[in-house]
This record gives sequence, structure tokens and C-alpha cells, in this order.
Amino acid sequence: QVQLMQSGGGLVQPGESLRLSCVASGTVFVMYDVAWYRQAPGNRRELVARITTRAGEDYEDYVKGRCTISRDNAKNAIYLQLDSLKPEDTAVYYCVADIQYGPGGLSRQTYWGPGTQVTVAS
Repeated sequence: QVQLMQSGGGLVQPGESLRLSCVASGTVFVMYDVAWYRQAPGNRRELVARITTRAGEDYEDYVKGRCTISRDNAKNAIYLQLDSLKPEDTAVYYCVADIQYGPGGLSRQTYWGPGTQVTVAS
């Protein structure tokens, strides 16, 4: 059973930074594409950034230049560095990973983290 555990959220002031972490526990054979999404109250969940095997790093326009996604395959970890935070970045942030959890191509599933709150306010 694979689980994604998140940490690093919190309350910050505009202009400050946060680093979100996400670690996959359980049996992880391979972690393929990974991503971070966010959902603000009353809004739909939206993509923030992703790393895909096909295209590498990719960022949505509203975080481009203020955000860095990274991964550590040895630790089964995904990170999101958020800089120059704005009040409109306030949301619950979710990590997502496409993981092979056993031998064979059928042992593959997309997992979501439980979410971590990021609040940007003066």
C-alpha cells in the first residue's frame, strides 16, 4: 500500500517563501510523473507544476518564476518551493504521483496526498 505524506504548509506573509514536501511510503518500484495541484475555497482544483518523463518541468503561468518543483527519486520525495507568495496563492496544496508499486506494468496507480494548507496573509 502506497501513501503520500505531505508537510511544509503554514501561514506566511506576502512575499515570503515556503517549501512543501511529499514523500511516498510503502512499496515504490518506480515513481513516474509527479505534480502539485492546489484548490482554493470555492474554486476547482488546478495544476501548479509537474515533472513528466516526456516534457520535464512544467509550470502554470500564475506561478512561473516564483515556483520550483523538484524530486529526489532515492527518497521517493517531491518538493515544491514557493517564493514571493501572494494572498491569491492561498489554497490547499496536493501532491500527485504516478507510481508503480509492484513488478509488471499493471501494478501502477496515481496517488494523491492528503493536502496541506498554505495561507498567505498580512
